[in-house]
Amino acid sequence: MIFVLQSQLNESRKVKRLAPLIRHLQSSAAAAPAPAPDFGAYGRLLQQCAERGLLAPGRQIHARLVALSAVPDNFLGSKLVSLYSRSSLLPDALRVFDQIPHKNLFSWNALLLALALHSPLPLHALRLFASSFPSSSLSPDAFTASALLKSLASAPSSSLPRHAHGALHALALVRGLDADLFVANGLVTLYARADDPASARRVFDAIPRKDIVSWNAMISGYSQSGRYDACLVLYRDMAQSRPNGVAPNGVTVACVLQACSQLKELLFGMGVHRYAVENGVEMDITVWNSIIGFYAKCGSLDYARNLFDEMPMKDGVSYSAMISGYMNYGRVSQAMELFRQVESPVLSTWNAAIAGLFQNNCHSEVLELVREMICSGLKPNSVTLSSILPSFSFFSNLSGGKQVHGYAIRNECDQNIYVATALIDAYAKSGFLKGAQKVFELTKDRSVIVWTAIISAFSAHGEAEIVLDLFHKMLDSETKPDQVTFTAVLTGCVHAGLVAKARTVFDAMSPLYGISPAVEHYACMVGALSRGGVLKEAVELIEKMPFDPNEKVWGALLSGAAVFGDVKIGRRAFDRLCELEPENTGNYILMANLYSKDGRWEEAKLVREKMRVFGLGKVPGCSWIEVCNELHVFVARDCSNMRSEELYFILDGLVGLMREEGYVVSCELDEECDC
Repeated sequence: MIFVLQSQLNESRKVKRLAPLIRHLQSSAAAAPAPAPDFGAYGRLLQQCAERGLLAPGRQIHARLVALSAVPDNFLGSKLVSLYSRSSLLPDALRVFDQIPHKNLFSWNALLLALALHSPLPLHALRLFASSFPSSSLSPDAFTASALLKSLASAPSSSLPRHAHGALHALALVRGLDADLFVANGLVTLYARADDPASARRVFDAIPRKDIVSWNAMISGYSQSGRYDACLVLYRDMAQSRPNGVAPNGVTVACVLQACSQLKELLFGMGVHRYAVENGVEMDITVWNSIIGFYAKCGSLDYARNLFDEMPMKDGVSYSAMISGYMNYGRVSQAMELFRQVESPVLSTWNAAIAGLFQNNCHSEVLELVREMICSGLKPNSVTLSSILPSFSFFSNLSGGKQVHGYAIRNECDQNIYVATALIDAYAKSGFLKGAQKVFELTKDRSVIVWTAIISAFSAHGEAEIVLDLFHKMLDSETKPDQVTFTAVLTGCVHAGLVAKARTVFDAMSPLYGISPAVEHYACMVGALSRGGVLKEAVELIEKMPFDPNEKVWGALLSGAAVFGDVKIGRRAFDRLCELEPENTGNYILMANLYSKDGRWEEAKLVREKMRVFGLGKVPGCSWIEVCNELHVFVARDCSNMRSEELYFILDGLVGLMREEGYVVSCELDEECDC
């Protein structure tokens, strides 16, 4: 009778039929007590309940087993563990596991997988395995390793033990489990997530018969770790050779288009798009969104919009991709027009518009849009907060930044690395270095982004010794610096005039850290040499650059020449700057002052005349003041206020008092205001 019931259950497609079947099973078992209960049938019923998420019927079966005084063996125990873990009842699952008298590998694997997939505690499965599994005298198999890999893959990077991925790989090698395809794929994913694509590639290359998961894990790993060129090369190999009949699918296309958008590889991405269409790749909404995002990021906005309009179904990501594309290329009005067409924008769409407004320096509009979003009933998340904090720092609004910080703490967003870095940056730009330092100290996941943020904060304030100390602490923590980190460290050395230390850091970039100096690093080094008075060495460095120097490099040289009165080198830098950025008034002012300092008044006059010909003038300074929660903006010599005469009368009085106290008002650049 039980086997008949099991057959009926397997054929059933309606959940409501399960309860009568269970009652029938119970009555049949009660009517025929002589034969031993068929626990295999009970186990299969429990599996059906677990797979369908039917907790109540599953509990009824468990209760029946208890009534029969059945001690759960490994088979029944594993089914009950699966039932309770899938229903987020891990304490019940652990109690069932503890009741199994002689646990075998089958029940252990069931529990480890349950913890890996459903436990809210990071690395719960890994910790249980490390503490209790060795005493069981069992040998882990491929299923065990896969469960542990899932546990590591689902844990936040801040909670990962150091070298955990290497230790698990070693276990797989010792037990001969690395040949299992599921284990190998898990190792590739794990190494890629740990930002170790070299190890991921070694595991990938050792897989004899790779499946689509293997290829996608490696391609995705390259894309997520910023190795976009390697991502495209691997995709090309896969698409051309189709190893073992494996061809790119939708996941592959989405990952590769992400890499293409970062590299602005329009032609390559168009080839990927063509491949997807010609080979019948399933075009679900994720693939559609990746295609829209790719064309939008590469600047093909009209074509992206045509595809967007043709999409059979759109979601928040679709609108966000198109809005971000418009914003990236300064088409703010079109972005906001599209945003206003969305009937009920989801949070990601609001965030795309907010981030785009900040990107285009529309800081007042950023804050207005955030207020509108909150009024619509949506709460800012970590993406929102990291986008609006720079606007508060732009207005030097420390109070507003602190309010956002408080909101982040109350809503458990303060540990998000992007919120933490935005807070560090906002506090530093508002002059609140102690606050920036405190945020850094309280941040648990100190990734390279967080380290770079605090180094940049102290670098901007000229605290070179603290910058170097933080840099060495970062290295001691085994956090690998990136290009932005080196820019921040070198900038700190430049501000403090530490030429020797700047040279040491610069020279170590390639041999010790595998990072080739970019133009920003050369600009910092030229600035350090120029401010240190070794202008000829700075010129030699420019001449040895592997690429053409940009305006930052020549600007650093001009600034150094202006400080030390070297007209010849200054003129050389100025001539190049006139070609690269002819509308930058600062270059003209520096060169005119350099001529004046050397007593060459005619040349200085010619430079100023050149400014007049081009219609250039000194950009007026701008200040903000917050009064009664309202922000007021002033520019230099502003007369727009109706009470300007009173304001300037009071200011003149304050200046007079300052002079009486011994302060000297600097008027060195007053004459440039008339240019």
